Amino acid sequence: MVSPYTAEMPARAPVARPLTRPATRRLPITGGGTIIRTALPGGLRVVTEAMPGARSASVGVWVGVGSADEGPTVAGASHYLEHLLFKGTRRRSALDIAAAMDAVGGEFNAFTEKEHTCFYATVLDRDLPLAIDIVSDVVLEATVTAADVEVERSVVLEEIAMRDDDPSDLVHDDFSTAMFGDTPIGRPILGTIESINALTRAQVAGYYRRRYRPQTMVVAAAGAVDHTGVVRLVRAAFDGHLHDGAVPAPVRRGPATEGREGSVSVRGDDTEQANIVVGMRGLHRHDPRRFALSVLSTAVGGGMSSRLFQQIRERRGLAYSVYSFTSQYAATGQFGVYAGCQPGKADEVLDIILREMEDVAANGLRPEEIERGKGQVRGGMVLGLEDPGARMTRIGKSELAYGDILGVDDLLARVDEVDRATVAVLAEEILSRPRCLSVVGPFGDHDFDGALGSLP
Repeated sequence: MVSPYTAEMPARAPVARPLTRPATRRLPITGGGTIIRTALPGGLRVVTEAMPGARSASVGVWVGVGSADEGPTVAGASHYLEHLLFKGTRRRSALDIAAAMDAVGGEFNAFTEKEHTCFYATVLDRDLPLAIDIVSDVVLEATVTAADVEVERSVVLEEIAMRDDDPSDLVHDDFSTAMFGDTPIGRPILGTIESINALTRAQVAGYYRRRYRPQTMVVAAAGAVDHTGVVRLVRAAFDGHLHDGAVPAPVRRGPATEGREGSVSVRGDDTEQANIVVGMRGLHRHDPRRFALSVLSTAVGGGMSSRLFQQIRERRGLAYSVYSFTSQYAATGQFGVYAGCQPGKADEVLDIILREMEDVAANGLRPEEIERGKGQVRGGMVLGLEDPGARMTRIGKSELAYGDILGVDDLLARVDEVDRATVAVLAEEILSRPRCLSVVGPFGDHDFDGALGSLP
């Protein structure tokens, strides 16, 4: 079924100037502004959301490339490349880029995830043309010189060292590897010391040329923006890269990625705290039950009234930090619980987490837990969209990941539809799956052998 919002590309025309007229669709969003999408020649998509009264604007170039696209020989290349694109283009040096953004008080940054990379800037409304030009220039025209590759190699290695010095961050990477093994989804976004040291300039530059194409990109802008003006600026910034005949890359899907059953990972680290993540395979992002899973996760460990917070912190004082989380990818997902506690209390904390999972799987959630969970999810959705950067992120990521954008009221309606029976069935399915465990702390390799017990 084709959404009324999703614009179909025009019929292929002979390759000649001027380029094919872009296809534009407007979607009135109740509970928000008007989101407009234009598909340009070359497969580039431009989406905007105007926010009346805003005096700032945020623009991001979303590239459908991340660590999940890497083979073992280029592990970490997507994140490495993110660093390198800031080092200079054919028109600007790294200092030129930084100075231009500093001169207007703008913020310019980027981040890499498993399945996408985003380069974004937030500026005053009058400086949006500059922001679009700089972000586009960085994404399209980076030089990726041999000298810059060597400089940034040291920076990326420092970032890996920082991650390794933060057990609460490291344990999540270990959990993904414990669950999915040495696969693109299982490997850390940063790569490893070995893979980063082995990457050459030719490998990184080749990865850039092959992957960074307009058909894999979405330009999103929100705040004090005019759609027609943004399209005009984007078209000028992408001049020479938009060629008739290309269409937007299809939404990423793929065969299901199965989790590894019963995997336990223990990383010995001389820390004062045990960092624990236990969980199982969740839902992929195209599963319509993802809204019910959000409610389930929130009720289990998403707030101060959640089961795990009450049982572990409030009643027993066993941990300062405990929370549940979900991660959804195109073909798989995770449901997990993190806890940080004193090493001597790790066994007790883990036992409580497993027992609560078993109880929810067998008995579901109480009606009041469902309602609190829904309220918290609704509030998080709306309160997180009060600035242009958040709106830009929502529409850009949605267009790239789903090929469509739900309005705020539509999202709230999906949450409202979640009922106790749906959550109960989902809890039984998800929480009964084989579990994986990752621990970082002052332990030996076999200290958690049998920790998952006879539970699923």
